[in-house]
Amino acid sequence: MSSNTAPSSSAGAGSADSAATRRSKRPKYSRFTQQELPACKPILTPKWVISAFMLVAIVFIPIGVATLFASRDVVEIVDRYETECIPLSSRNDKVKYIQTPGNKTCSRTLTVKKHMKKPIYVYYQLDNFYQNHRRYVKSRSDKQLKDPNSANTVADCKPEDKTNGASIVPCGLIAWSLFNDTYTFSRNQSEPLPVNKKGISWKSDREHKFGKKVFPTNFQNSTLKGGATLNPLIPLSEQEDLIVWMRTAALPTFRKLYGKIEVDLQQNDVIHVTLDNNYNTYSFSGKKKLVLSTTSWLGGRNDFLGIAYLTVGGLCFFLAMAFTIVYLVKPRQLGDPSYLSWNRNPGGH
Repeated sequence: MSSNTAPSSSAGAGSADSAATRRSKRPKYSRFTQQELPACKPILTPKWVISAFMLVAIVFIPIGVATLFASRDVVEIVDRYETECIPLSSRNDKVKYIQTPGNKTCSRTLTVKKHMKKPIYVYYQLDNFYQNHRRYVKSRSDKQLKDPNSANTVADCKPEDKTNGASIVPCGLIAWSLFNDTYTFSRNQSEPLPVNKKGISWKSDREHKFGKKVFPTNFQNSTLKGGATLNPLIPLSEQEDLIVWMRTAALPTFRKLYGKIEVDLQQNDVIHVTLDNNYNTYSFSGKKKLVLSTTSWLGGRNDFLGIAYLTVGGLCFFLAMAFTIVYLVKPRQLGDPSYLSWNRNPGGH
């Protein structure tokens, strides 16, 4: 009996083992899964560490100096005007003044302290304005902005979606809060300085996000105090002030391009600015600034990048010198790298 049952039991054990193998979650063996592929495993000796820090310092410090000089070559004129453009008698209640209909023209005088080469970029800067707020960013209809047949697609635009039952184009809080201060420039009281407002927005926005056959309708009628206006006869793809505004800023302090002055400004030129102070930043304690700026190969003025390069490069140079002194004063004998696991013979112990 025992000789007859033995094969069946062994067969059963074999089938059980094969079933267990099929159910196993162990991955199929490979050098990749077992991390046995060839790898670079450098030994960080003092010479290698010192050389690495010194190389970073040699590269970063000149880049930082060049970047900082490029930033310092940018000439900027910054004029904060939200308080100065309020009459003295109305400064106790600025919100009431800005919400009252009437002429709010203001004159400012700027002096050019250093030669400014064309083109000179004109920006408006707002502080304490959170364009990155979640509800604000979502309050727009990209489909409506692009497609003339989607004028009624305003579900995401509340509360600025309809007026008197008709859809607003463009709808939403972003468009409805469009910046509407205006600036006119002249030099030495007699020479007008035209501002070119073409090409101030991103080309991709003009061509792909704003339709050439979409026209503003029902947008901020004249009954709205201090409201912005859009020309209903010009398509959205050509209304670049709106396009610039609707590319929302990531930080509460931001600049947006207003236009370009395409003549040089000489040192000691006096620039007269006539501006309409319409935009209400007083309700949220915001600031308004007019900025005239040149550019360099790096862009606008920004010292952060140069300072960052110099800081990292200087720190690496300091560490290289410190490690060099420690290595020379109190050197440590290195171990034999042949004893490392990856340097042993495969059959060794």
